[in-house]
Amino acid sequence: MVLVKFKVYNELFEKIPDMCFGAVVAYNIDNKGNNEEITEILQNESKALKEKLEGCNLKEYEWIIPYREAFINLNINPNKFMSSIEAMSKRVQKGNELPSINPVVDLVNVISLRYVLPLGAHDMDALKDEISVRFAVKGDSFIPLGTEELEEVDPGELIYADSKRVRTRRWIWRQSEIGKITENSKNIFFPIDGFSLKNKENVIKASEELSNLLRKYFNCETKVFFVDKNLNEVEL
Repeated sequence: MVLVKFKVYNELFEKIPDMCFGAVVAYNIDNKGNNEEITEILQNESKALKEKLEGCNLKEYEWIIPYREAFINLNINPNKFMSSIEAMSKRVQKGNELPSINPVVDLVNVISLRYVLPLGAHDMDALKDEISVRFAVKGDSFIPLGTEELEEVDPGELIYADSKRVRTRRWIWRQSEIGKITENSKNIFFPIDGFSLKNKENVIKASEELSNLLRKYFNCETKVFFVDKNLNEVEL
């Protein structure tokens, strides 16, 4: 089992003091095959959120606004580079169902839609030393999901990264091909990004529910953490 730490660098809290993170880790998952129950729940959550967003200007939706404001604060154009949760909500609002990828990814999307929160998933066996949230430096590189092409990352851009390579660009905009969740992923780290002054309660509830559902459907061991400016590093 690969042991790594999750660390949010203090430089982020200097920029956005109320940023907080739920962190769930699952060990020894069997992600092979299909899970029809999770697939059905995902379809139901998509329909439920679509109904909530009926006639709504998504850019002004209460749970989307904090991420748009944070993107602006981080010098990321939220119209050009939409946060993962806004992009997912927009797709659902238009009536486009989320495709079933694999049971773990589908379950991540269930929780993300249910709480309107960005929720990531990283294969821990592909991580080196740590998974961290920090600002990029010169030399950081990234391989976009679905490609093999290496691209340079702009210094100062907020990223998820390990000690070797960038895992997500522009904070919660796009994930890397490296560390994506496949049927062979066994040990997985799930970050949930939020704000202590806006949706902390939802972040905590989503973390606990994800942990419970992972144990229910995959009979795996889980751990749950909460990271903010008061505790910015945990051993996974």
